[in-house]
Amino acid sequence: MQKLLSLLLGCLCSVSSLNAQGYQISVTLRNVQSGTLYLGHYMGKTTYVMDSAQINAQGMAVLKGTETLPGGIYLIVLPGKQQYFEILLDKQQRFAIQADPADLTGATFTGSPDNTLFSDYNAFIRENTRDLQARSAAARTAADSAALRPLSEAFGKKLNEYRADVITRHPASLLASLFKAMKEPKVQAIPTGPDGKPDSTYPYRYYKAHYWDDFNLADGRLVRTPILEARLERYFKQLVAPLPDSIIVEADQVLAKTKKDKESFKFVLWWLTHTYETSPVMGMDAVFVHLVEKYYVTGDAYWITPEYKEKIISRAYTIAPNLIGQQAAPLELKDTSARNASLYSIKSKYTVVVFWDPTCGHCVTEVPKLDSAWKASWKNKGVTMLGVRTDGTREEWIKFIRDHKMSGWIHAWDPGYTTNYRKTYDVYATPVVYLLDERKKILAKRLGVTQLDEFLQREESGLNRK
Repeated sequence: MQKLLSLLLGCLCSVSSLNAQGYQISVTLRNVQSGTLYLGHYMGKTTYVMDSAQINAQGMAVLKGTETLPGGIYLIVLPGKQQYFEILLDKQQRFAIQADPADLTGATFTGSPDNTLFSDYNAFIRENTRDLQARSAAARTAADSAALRPLSEAFGKKLNEYRADVITRHPASLLASLFKAMKEPKVQAIPTGPDGKPDSTYPYRYYKAHYWDDFNLADGRLVRTPILEARLERYFKQLVAPLPDSIIVEADQVLAKTKKDKESFKFVLWWLTHTYETSPVMGMDAVFVHLVEKYYVTGDAYWITPEYKEKIISRAYTIAPNLIGQQAAPLELKDTSARNASLYSIKSKYTVVVFWDPTCGHCVTEVPKLDSAWKASWKNKGVTMLGVRTDGTREEWIKFIRDHKMSGWIHAWDPGYTTNYRKTYDVYATPVVYLLDERKKILAKRLGVTQLDEFLQREESGLNRK
């Protein structure tokens, strides 16, 4: 099933009308007399083409529109879409560019102080890395590499000084905002703990606490750069504890910092929702449900259409009843002999519920593996297997059970579909596996055989409860 949030990405790419001046970018390319020139932009780390213009015999193309574009890093893409160079767009959006396809790094700008500043910065990097790059390419031994380290450190120091100077002299510029967003927290001297030894956790705690200090999350211009998404990915995947409750707290705190800017709030909420709605990590759907309930149900996600709003809320409400830690929904079924088979009548330390279809190719592979693992190990741990047929004929079902000697399971189905299990257990594809405890609380779900076996081992040893 296509994930809902991927359908909403287009909403983020809309351009709002900031004023009636619009944009007009005249581009002259050396030794080019025809073809199509494109204007693209970043949306997070992804790029999109948003406009185009034909190049005349003099090598000029004019990209223009009636609406002023949101600030950010944009792309001038040459005919054939094999070459491009970046430009900055902010308040001044009517200017001219001259560029040579043989050396796009030397593009010059007229009427754009932002891009002149950006061009100077790129020239500084080229001039100060030329020797370093040459020596790096020629390095052959460990000694050669070691000799490069002081040069690299010296360049890093000069680069930071250059950026700091831009921030001081042009504090409101987009380039200054980019430089501040790229700054890394510098961990101070590590204090000692009560035992007199250096506190080994201090660098992590300090870095995390100061991660957003120089990053203005209320600056919507950063949405149209690759920097914001990269910072979000690192923070939530490397610094925040991979637990739904921890992520929810951090997500709300980050979103609160974006509230002053609609573009920033819109992108960060989309990124968080998409990330945790599509996460392969078990239990992260709880973050998705929280975000939908707090920001979509309340109308804070103002930009989505009523149709998409209804779909995403419906999706969250389908997931909510079967989150990890929730009580499993009742299942009143019929077994292969048409006798009653109830989930809550099973008295077992664990119950593995498998929704499967004897005609499903993935089930044909996975269900026998589940049976083998149960017979080899899980049965001795107090696991009862409940297989629920979701499709296929009774004959196909019985034949599969017999052919694979799946004795010992409780095999059942819901002939009248009275339990609504597809919704209450979020069964939109098969097989779907749930692990329940003796009180039928959901311990794990949607795990493969190996992962489920590892989870049961940790559960038995108490590691899952630490």
